[in-house]
Amino acid sequence: MYSDTVVYVSKKAQRLGLQIAMSLSAINIWTGAPLLALWVGSRATTSSTTVTMAPVLLVVVVLFVACLALIYALSWTSARYDALTGKPQMVKRHVSWLRSARGERVDYEREKDGITPLERFLVLSVVLAILAFELWFFIASPSPIAPGPSKD
Repeated sequence: MYSDTVVYVSKKAQRLGLQIAMSLSAINIWTGAPLLALWVGSRATTSSTTVTMAPVLLVVVVLFVACLALIYALSWTSARYDALTGKPQMVKRHVSWLRSARGERVDYEREKDGITPLERFLVLSVVLAILAFELWFFIASPSPIAPGPSKD
């Protein structure tokens, strides 16, 4: 009885930890990776007034590598979560635009299992990124259509 409770709590803690890792990875694709790339690029430049292509290329490379690492982390945590919850791994995933439009449709796994936590975190991170951009654009940024200085 006691060991069953410990195993149940341990699995719940592991699931919670994997969900936190998925959400942090999804959010950091939008925030942490670009900030890291800009910080590395700012450290690589020697002048404060001119921009050369080397730091710009470094920013692009660091952004690519950071996003790739975060996508790998999302994939790994999603696979671990599926293994922990007992969800069978699909050998072949059918993308919605490649599905047959005829009547011989097969039973798709999504219709049986619903939305995965990874999909939920990714959609939530995109919605939060769009909302943050809109708040910044309409409230915090200077107006791009404000009249400039008068030319008298």
